[in-house]
Amino acid sequence: MSNTLKDIQKDISNDVVRQLVDSSEFTGELPAATVSPFLGSNYGYTSGGSIGGGAQNVIEKFSFSADGNATDIGNLTVGRYNSSGQSSATHGYTSGSAGLTDIIDKFTFSTDADATDVGDLTSARQRTTGQSSIPNGYGYVSGSSLSIDKFPFSSDANATAAGDLTVNRELAAGQSSTTHGYTSGGYPVTNVIDKFPFASDDDATDVADLSVARGYIAGQSSTTHGYVSGGYTSTSVNTVDKFPFLSGSNATDVGDLTAVRYSPAGQSSTTHGYASGGGPSSNIIDKFSFSTDGNATDVGDLTQSKYYIAGQQY
Repeated sequence: MSNTLKDIQKDISNDVVRQLVDSSEFTGELPAATVSPFLGSNYGYTSGGSIGGGAQNVIEKFSFSADGNATDIGNLTVGRYNSSGQSSATHGYTSGSAGLTDIIDKFTFSTDADATDVGDLTSARQRTTGQSSIPNGYGYVSGSSLSIDKFPFSSDANATAAGDLTVNRELAAGQSSTTHGYTSGGYPVTNVIDKFPFASDDDATDVADLSVARGYIAGQSSTTHGYVSGGYTSTSVNTVDKFPFLSGSNATDVGDLTAVRYSPAGQSSTTHGYASGGGPSSNIIDKFSFSTDGNATDVGDLTQSKYYIAGQQY
């Protein structure tokens, strides 16, 4: 008899272990093979931004499927910069602004059109960063105070308080896993990576550090890792950092943008991270791979050189 009782018991045990390791309940995340609903497969978007200190209202989009330049597809309700970007399955959102506004703008992905004002943050805020949870149905705004705001995707409504960061800072990068939001770095210059749950309103915890403390950064997300690109320490940098969502390990330097710059917009496709625009004067759309660590490539241009921009993806 080729399979003894001992062999059968061993096979059953191994299968159970494999199921546990593959289970989202066991790891706290969906398996890496499952594409996060947060990631885009069609277009990256930028909204608002600053040109020479002047607030812009332009919404642009560029293709994820083919490298190329962005096109102007609509306007925000007001010119604004130092806002945060969020993405539902159907709409992009731009929240807060320099000059301390509480406006939450919403624009549709299915048609190119102007944004509408659909709600308010809990307070007027600027220099914020954004996270998105499509499964739980909320967009998040963090930074510029300890407070983490959240607002619903299913209805046009005001934001509510959802918890606090561990460190008060602004100009941080935002990342989204399937279960948690992350707020990374920021100004005053810090290397802290905070993590907060989407399933419940709770405070963030400090789970790791960036490779270099910096602010004025863009955030991107794959199914398994968060990314931080560009930024400012005592000078502008082109560093691309990467940190794992599961282990709580520190970030590592995995590549460079094509040029040093601060405050670009971050977008995430299913396969690549993008950093668009940035200071002091850039219209570059950079693209870097999630599957292999390496430097970014310049794949297109925004319609204008600008910085302090919000990013979204569809």
